[in-house]
Amino acid sequence: MTFRDVSAGAPGAGQSVPSDADLIRAHVDGDPEAFAELVRRHRDRLWAVALRTVGDREEAADAVQDALLNAHRNAARFRGESAVTTWLHRIVVNACLDRIRRRQAHPTVPLPDGTHSEDRPAGPEPPAHAPDHDTVLVVREALAALPVEQRAAIVLVDVQGYPVAEAAEMLGVAEGTVKSRCARGRARMALTLGFLRGAADHSGNRAGPGNVPSESAAVGPLPNGRDRRDQR
Repeated sequence: MTFRDVSAGAPGAGQSVPSDADLIRAHVDGDPEAFAELVRRHRDRLWAVALRTVGDREEAADAVQDALLNAHRNAARFRGESAVTTWLHRIVVNACLDRIRRRQAHPTVPLPDGTHSEDRPAGPEPPAHAPDHDTVLVVREALAALPVEQRAAIVLVDVQGYPVAEAAEMLGVAEGTVKSRCARGRARMALTLGFLRGAADHSGNRAGPGNVPSESAAVGPLPNGRDRRDQR
């Protein structure tokens, strides 16, 4: 059975919506539309995880593209031992961590202001709400300063809201390791963000251990044109 078999039907008739696992099986069986549908379902959240983990829009877009290409090519290896979303997140997080480690090993000089590469995502940055803009920037900097393993755990558990058990599956580590990384990361961020606590009394947007201020206003959808190959 293919994605088109499941989704097709007479107008008005009760139609079953294929599960993520159905789409993976259909893709492996050769359905050309199944993987594209899977991407459409989960692309925004995968993009948000990548952007918050890597901290750079172009790097995040490349990480998501690499991860989806990896998933597209290796879908037959998916055994259903975890949810499809967990499997996809694990691939995206690994792609992000690989890029961060390569960047740390081979630092590059940023392009001067006003200079754009051909591959840079087009369009303006999505605006953040003015009252929270400074807080968002400070939180981003504090998150980016964390060791990469702690940052990934904080992004999944505190920013994206995944349960510790699911985050552990995504990261391929024990639950206790995720808890430990989150605790150490929160402690580091608390030192950096402690000065925001006074402002929280007035704004209600408290920063501290276990409560990372939202960056959602600064995170937009994956830039157009970055996922052309994942729908092949």
